[in-house]
Amino acid sequence: MLEKQVVACTFRMPVPSDCKPARSTGTRRRFSRFGDNERHPLDIEQTSSLKSAMKDAGADNMSTVGQFHLADGGVDPDRVPKRILYTGAAMPAIGFGTFGSDQASAEQVAKAVCGAAMAGYRHFDCAAVYGNENRIGGAFADLFGAGLRRKDVWITSKLWNDKHGENEVIPACRKSIADLRAGYLDMYLVHWPFPNFHPPGCTVDSRSQDAKPYIHENFMRTWRQMERLVDMGLAKHIGTSNMTVAKLKLLLRDARIKPGVNEMELHPHFQQTELFEFVRDNRIEPIGYCPLGSPNRPERDRTSEDSSPMDDPVIVRIARQHGVHPAAVCLKWAGQRGQTPIPFSTRSCNYVANLQSVANEPLSDEEMREIATIDRNCRLIKGQVFLWKPGQSWEDLWDLSGEVTPP
Repeated sequence: MLEKQVVACTFRMPVPSDCKPARSTGTRRRFSRFGDNERHPLDIEQTSSLKSAMKDAGADNMSTVGQFHLADGGVDPDRVPKRILYTGAAMPAIGFGTFGSDQASAEQVAKAVCGAAMAGYRHFDCAAVYGNENRIGGAFADLFGAGLRRKDVWITSKLWNDKHGENEVIPACRKSIADLRAGYLDMYLVHWPFPNFHPPGCTVDSRSQDAKPYIHENFMRTWRQMERLVDMGLAKHIGTSNMTVAKLKLLLRDARIKPGVNEMELHPHFQQTELFEFVRDNRIEPIGYCPLGSPNRPERDRTSEDSSPMDDPVIVRIARQHGVHPAAVCLKWAGQRGQTPIPFSTRSCNYVANLQSVANEPLSDEEMREIATIDRNCRLIKGQVFLWKPGQSWEDLWDLSGEVTPP
């Protein structure tokens, strides 16, 4: 029997007077420093259950959206742009990421989900491998109990690499649904196209003795089970993640139900123009992870060649002109370009500002053109742990020749 995890939701109320931008060298910033999960120096924490937080906040700083109360300083979900999938479904054009990595515990992530929902987020990107879906499910249960309607929330989860077997896909999906208390999933993704297990927290030079390459016939066996999830009503849509043009061409050729989205690394220093245009041309919506350049990723995942888009002079200058943090520029660019970013933070001032950046004043056409010129082809999440034989480089995972890398 599933044991319910009770989450005491912590909402860090975004009180404007206490979250005003810090000033530094003429640049008006919404955060104390570059980063998508760093504490604002004036952040206020209010620790309580979700219901008591709503009660304590009072009518002066809560507004009602349907039967659910939106916190003061939040964004009306109706103001957030939507992506229309090929099925006609509308997906919010910014999501709340839930990968806490080494920076946030499952409990902290769950509390942030509560706060994000009260701030106006209606799209949550989850995954079994993040190790926090049961805690997030407790947060969702509280939110739904407080009046948030399930049909107004877009919930994504992902199939992990050790569950690609034909008899494992459906049970894995059912477990995520149960853990998340979601009833069904709006989107279920194959997290990586490689059925290779590696332990959490391993270094980039870790390799599995059982590692396997991408073999399309095997992937299609997994995909057929993904299609069954739609037939069974467990997932309304299915999609891919960390795929390439070469792999997607094969999938589109053979799939009965094509992917609705492809989740991929996207930020101003890694724009993936060819893959981005390919998925858009095929009515697959691009979801962008690491939209800020993942400034808080673990040291083990960094290389000397990595660059930070939020430190780019073009991004910094545009941010200064708009009076915002460079993170807001990265997110505005993502939204206007046509991808759906999924930033993560446990700090209310950060995640509220992230949401506002997509809903508020856009960048100019000239600024968008400027950002298009700063692509450095800098992939931060290289996937080295999925390599399957000695002597390979991480580039072998990404089919740079235009063909699937041979076994």
